[in-house]
Amino acid sequence: MSEVDAVIRRYATRGDLRADSLYSMLRPEVSLGVQERQRALLSFLATFSKKPLCDLQVLEIGCGRGSNLLELLRIGCNPCNLTGNELLPDRLSSARINLPEATRLIEGDASKLDIDANSMDIVYQSTVFTSLLDDNFQDNLARKMWSWVRPGGAILWYDFVYNNPRNSDVRGVPLARVKKLFPKGCVHVRRVTLAPPISRRICRIHPSLYAILNATPLLRTHLLCWIQKT
Repeated sequence: MSEVDAVIRRYATRGDLRADSLYSMLRPEVSLGVQERQRALLSFLATFSKKPLCDLQVLEIGCGRGSNLLELLRIGCNPCNLTGNELLPDRLSSARINLPEATRLIEGDASKLDIDANSMDIVYQSTVFTSLLDDNFQDNLARKMWSWVRPGGAILWYDFVYNNPRNSDVRGVPLARVKKLFPKGCVHVRRVTLAPPISRRICRIHPSLYAILNATPLLRTHLLCWIQKT
């Protein structure tokens, strides 16, 4: 079985995350985690991006139902300059409903996309690589992503670093692996997102506890990376 077929099968067993209350934005730990990641992303853009937001050409692989692209639209990106790729047809259909018609959406295996080299200011991946269990497939996809980034642009990376003992369908990607995937990149890193098992418990007591525990970097499970192509 190819890695693409394996990913499709693994996702088919997970069910519809939209119906899972653990991921609802009405839960304080979810909304607080999203807000933290958004602040870090805005900081990266303000520090490293050399273009106005409206001029950035952005490709997201594994765009799901379009939530990350919607975030980029809200901060000022032009829908005409955004492209989303998604392997799973039902998620892509939802993205098409959620996003403006001007935003280009492409179905299929990200490693086989027909994207011009050096054409993107940002190539974005969010919790995609932790679902890819084949190292060779990861390596190939990372090479493709890097080829699409123009000089001065970057890979924007958000993913978790630890294995999940309750989910064998995913595998953490530590910083050393990120650097190996993009050996020519200049990697800027923010550690974000309080570990969900902790955040769910402490937010039942009071949401203000999220910030207190999140002040300890080792309790944060995800990396937000800006991997610059110089």
